[in-house]
Amino acid sequence: MSAALQVTAFGLTLLSTLFLLLATCTDCWMVNADDSLEVSHKCRGLWRECVTNMQDGVRTCDQYDSILADHPVKIVVTRTLMIMADLLAGLALATLVLGLDCITFLKEDPCVKLKMCYGAGVILCTGSILGLIGSVWYAVDVYVERAMLVSHNIFLGVHYDFGWSCWLGMAGSTGCFVASVLLTCCLY
Repeated sequence: MSAALQVTAFGLTLLSTLFLLLATCTDCWMVNADDSLEVSHKCRGLWRECVTNMQDGVRTCDQYDSILADHPVKIVVTRTLMIMADLLAGLALATLVLGLDCITFLKEDPCVKLKMCYGAGVILCTGSILGLIGSVWYAVDVYVERAMLVSHNIFLGVHYDFGWSCWLGMAGSTGCFVASVLLTCCLY
């Protein structure tokens, strides 16, 4: 039973870590959600803003200024939290690989291997909480920005919704949290 839980947690951790990495690297955290006929599709991300022409499919991206330049707080905080979540999830994945029963590393001491799995679960839980805070922070800020424009009757011709990168970040963080629960609570 323990080996099955370890392998399940490993698979979920691997998939969730990939989701977190994709969410951090991709550029569609916020998309335009205008109901009129669109000639372009605009995505804003943590690192750049891209516009895709709907008629010919040409995509152009504008990089944000230097990483040392002034950026909105939501971008800086989300970048920081997502990078930390990526690093912690990667560390937890490496620790979990070494702690799996099917790996021959430290095979003579199963107590150490079990502690490595518990440690991977704790590290993964910390990373998942950071990733979830970063993703939800960005999503709430997008919602508040849109609500402020609506409440002040300001219509700029376009409003934004959560993009697929934001959803990937939330899914990856949730998957990492579930894997950490499997590793810390269900392994005996």
